[in-house]
Order: sequence, then C-alpha cells, then structure tokens
Amino acid sequence: MNKKSLLWSLASVLILASIVLTACGAPAAPAATEAPVAATEAPVVTEAPVVTEAPAATGSFLDRAFAGEFKGTVVTATGPFVDADAQKFDATMADFEAKTGIDIQYQGSKEFEASIKAAIDAGNAPDVIDFPQPGLLGTFAAQGKIMDMNNYLDLAALQANYNQSWLDMATMQGPNGPIMAGVWERVNGKSLVWYPKKAWDEAGYAIPQTWEEMTALMDQMVADGSTPWCVGIESGAATGWVATDWMEELMLRTTSLENYDKWVKGELPFSSPEVKNAAEVMNSIWADKYVYGGRASIVKTSFGDAPLPMFDAAGPKCWMHKQGNFITSFFPEGTVGGQDYSFFYFPGKDAAYGKPVLVAGDIWAATNDRPEVMAVMEYFTKGEHLKVWMEQGGAIAPHKDADLAWYGNDIERGVAEIIQNATSVRFDGSDLMPGAVGAGTFWSEMTNYISGAEDLDTALKNIDASWPK
Repeated sequence: MNKKSLLWSLASVLILASIVLTACGAPAAPAATEAPVAATEAPVVTEAPVVTEAPAATGSFLDRAFAGEFKGTVVTATGPFVDADAQKFDATMADFEAKTGIDIQYQGSKEFEASIKAAIDAGNAPDVIDFPQPGLLGTFAAQGKIMDMNNYLDLAALQANYNQSWLDMATMQGPNGPIMAGVWERVNGKSLVWYPKKAWDEAGYAIPQTWEEMTALMDQMVADGSTPWCVGIESGAATGWVATDWMEELMLRTTSLENYDKWVKGELPFSSPEVKNAAEVMNSIWADKYVYGGRASIVKTSFGDAPLPMFDAAGPKCWMHKQGNFITSFFPEGTVGGQDYSFFYFPGKDAAYGKPVLVAGDIWAATNDRPEVMAVMEYFTKGEHLKVWMEQGGAIAPHKDADLAWYGNDIERGVAEIIQNATSVRFDGSDLMPGAVGAGTFWSEMTNYISGAEDLDTALKNIDASWPK
C-alpha cells in the first residue's frame, strides 16, 4: 500500500471512531472557536424561589390603622359612662371603626371603680379604660398594670396638640419611675362664673376681666342694694365639696403650680401659709354682705338650689354663681343659654400665675400593647374623634386641633375656648387626694369652718391629721 492510500485508511478509521463515540454519549471536543473559561469567573448559583411578603409597616399606629393593617381586630373598652353617654361614645367611634375595620367593644359600668379593680386584679381588664378620676389610674400605674404611652406615642405630636399641663397631669409614678399613664379625651371646666344675662345687661354691669374688676363689681352690687354671690355647699353626705372647689381655684390663683401639686400629694400641709392664705381669700368673698342669705346660709343651701335666686321673677337676688358647666341642668326649666344666662372666666388674682383653669374629665389608659390598641389610644389624642359627641352636646375637647365650630351650642363652645386659652390647667384637687381626705375631712372640716363650728387653724390641722401615713 502506498503512502497516500495509508493516510486515507487512517483518516477513515478516525472518522468512524468519532461517530461511534458521539453515539455513545461521549462529550464532543470543544469547537476551535470557543473561548476558554476564565479562572476568575464566579460559579453559577441557582437562585432561591422569590417569596412575596407584605410591605413593612410604616407610619404611626393610627396611620397603619387607617391603611387597613388592623382590619378584623377587636379592642375592648370600659368606663363609667352608660345609657345616653355610652350611646354617644359608640356614635363618635363609628367612623373610626368603619375606616379601620377595628371593632371597639365598649361596656360601661355604674359601679366603675369596683368593677375595674376586680377586672384588673383578676388579670382580665379590657384593653382600654376610661378613668374619670386620675387618682384611681395612678394606683394601677404604680402597680405596673398600665402601658407607658411614652413608649408608643409621638411626644412631639402630643406637645403640639395639648397644653403641657395635660401631659403633666397624665404623668404618674410607675413601678420603675414616672410614666405617661394615659391620654386626656373629654373634659369639663370649673373656673366659670354664671350670671343672669338679660337682667345683667339691663343693669349695665360689665364682665370683669381681672380680680380687681371683680371685687369692684361686688362692691358696686352691694352699693346698688343687691348681693353679688349665690353660694351653697350642702350636698347630703358630700356636703362641703363645693368649698373644696373654691379652695382649689384659689390655690391656683395665689400660689405656684408646684405648690398646688405638692398640696394634692400631701407634701404641702393644709396648715401651711399658702393653703391658709387661699382659705382666707375665700373667706373674704364669702362675707355676709357678699353672699345671698349671709354666710350662715351657705352650709344650709343645696348646691343645686344655690343659683336659683339669680332667676327670681322679681329680679335677681344674687348675681354670680361659680360652678362647673354641669350646673346649667339645675337652672329653671325654659331658661336659654346666651339669652337668660351666660358665664365668664373666674379671673386670676396674681399675674405671676397666669390664667389657670380648674378642670375635671376623662383620661384613657391601656392595659395591652397590641398595635390596634395603640391605634385607638392615638385616635383619642385627636380632637376630631370627639366631633360627633361635641355636636350632640356633653363633650368638651382638650385638644388644640378641635374646631370650636364643631360644638353644638354656644355655652360649651365658650367653655372650650376658656380651656384652650388657659395658661395652665389642673385637675380637681380633692379627687386626687386620698379618699379619707379628698372625700372626707376636706369636705367636713371646711363645712365646720364655714358654719363657725371651728376656727380656720383647727380645721386645717384636722385635715392634716387625717392624711394617711
């Protein structure tokens, strides 16, 4: 075989071998034009399957609630309001429930203090609780049973929407230091002086803007042959509570907020010069010539009957009555606010203490920190949540963003304006004191002093002696 024939034979064998190997699955040789794999090329990694997750929650608890995040949840609530007030509460929360899908289940109690204590002690308290007396809330805060709102709500937003005094009064002692035990929701003002408007205008009397103007007006009324004040403190077993309100008003007008707070806590004795001075100022107003029926009539006249002489058919027998806005329910049937009667702010006495307002009201607290619960608590800090109740009557908002136009009547609108314009507010002091004092000796000893059964020093020392050790 020649060389050419041998080469063709060898080529044929190689081609046949390549065909056989390819048919058996052997890898084909790389094409001459394929680029070599670089040594630094990253290995191919198989990707995990994509899992779709809900977007991270953003905004405040209230923002998240309105975004529908808590739809289908339930928040339980309780408080002292029942019947018509309970219906008003349900009505004012209906819009929130519709927009958020949160079901607020409120159950009120006429025996609120006893029932809430039993529920909290048993560990089955509702999620949110309305306290009409912050002293009771303070008891549970000290036991660690209440959520600290500092941990959940925006403090800057609260400061923007509340007078700082409301936040101060919401701050209570927890087991490990001060906490913000709740948020203020519905309030009423006490620093009001009522007068028979129609007769007042006819007499040409001006509304006093200062303490000096008020005392000058008192003397003018006496000179006119009339009596300035309608006063009565009789209230059955609670006789004397009206006098404690006057004392609280005068403490706010004659000494500092710090002293008021110390007094309420028992750190400033009743026998101190500051408290005695307030009592003496009250005594100067409640002199025989300034009070209808004389000083002796004060302890015999029911608080509800006290303002009635302003509306005597023959003309007012007294012209001014200091009381909270609830007193209008005791006025004669048919009298109309803004026509037959009106009110003005009980003036400050010392410019150093500004324009304080004595208040009472409701503070809501939470026992559970679920996000839907905190959304409800945040909602309580907005004036708009009370809009329906304000329109129906019976609710005054402490919030700065509450529009005065929302009020259904001029009287409550005027009270709200006084509260909004206050330089400071403080809660009814006797309601914050231990029951043995605030609803006990403070009432009875002031009654003894006003009736003449005791002198002032004795009455004040007796109250101090009753303070729980």
